[in-house]
Amino acid sequence: MRWDNLTLTESGRGRAADAALFDADAVTTRTFEAPEFRGITFHEVRARSVLNRVPGASRMPFEWTVNPYRGCTHACVYCFARKTHSYLDLDTGLGFDTQIVVKVNAPDVLRRQLASPRWQGDHIAMGTNVDCYQRAEGRYRLMPGIITALRDRANPFSILTKGTLILRDLDLLTQAARVTDVGISVSVGFTDPELWRTVEPGTPAPERRLDVVRTLSEHGIGCGVLMAPVIPFLGDHPARLRETVRAIAASGATSVTPLVLHLRPGAREWFMAWLARRHPHLVGRYERLYAEGAYAPKWYQRRITRQVHELAEEYGIGPARGGTPRRIRPPEPAAPPAPEPTQLSFL
Repeated sequence: MRWDNLTLTESGRGRAADAALFDADAVTTRTFEAPEFRGITFHEVRARSVLNRVPGASRMPFEWTVNPYRGCTHACVYCFARKTHSYLDLDTGLGFDTQIVVKVNAPDVLRRQLASPRWQGDHIAMGTNVDCYQRAEGRYRLMPGIITALRDRANPFSILTKGTLILRDLDLLTQAARVTDVGISVSVGFTDPELWRTVEPGTPAPERRLDVVRTLSEHGIGCGVLMAPVIPFLGDHPARLRETVRAIAASGATSVTPLVLHLRPGAREWFMAWLARRHPHLVGRYERLYAEGAYAPKWYQRRITRQVHELAEEYGIGPARGGTPRRIRPPEPAAPPAPEPTQLSFL
């Protein structure tokens, strides 16, 4: 395994010391025999930084992220983050699903970084690389400390998840929402049970995720749904789109935003191998649809977006709209003491 590009050597000089994420001796590998973790290896690291700046060329509508984990036991065959495992010489296929890097000190590091005079209180997105509420979070419990740090600094944040474990932190999310902008989105690209079992085998069922949306809404926390991915030729039939949007609307979601499957290097190879096994008749169609790169053609994306938005309007929900991040308000100045009564007089 190659950790050199992310660690510092004894001399303090790694491959890129400024970008080093943890010390060279800060990696502990563990396996647990509990049934829910059978076959999974955890690499526990002590991070030097957890705030990640999004590259300027990214399409993401945010600038900063926090990712307490690398790799994901959700095992989604299409996950675009698979390529990141190759940076550690880990396999982007099965290795991504079973070799999980855990930043065990993430809450403490984040609290320190948020307190830095250089930090301007920008919005922080979580769950945008791998899911911060994957099964490992049940053991390591990093998110309560992370949310607490953000709450205490009134720092705006958002979470995207497929995990029902987020409800464990409902009280903390409610507290944070009282002092800053908190955006929660749940990812549900389809409701078809057979498609779910084959492409997202480690995730809670779509209906359980929509229960999360319902519960958050009942507790006053608005929750949108990222309808992602819409999988060409498997999840894009008009009847399936309607079924999914109808279920999303019934959950009380504040918004629905469709996102067509994209196949970046690392994810593309793993997904296409799965497709050849499960749906070999679609391989040629995918090769043509994604011939120009990682993204489906604009005409296809526009068609799906239009269909979903029309259905959303029919069922009474709309696309997501961004909010304005709040900042910590300075304390109100103390009211001046009431003046003593005085006798009015004329000059």
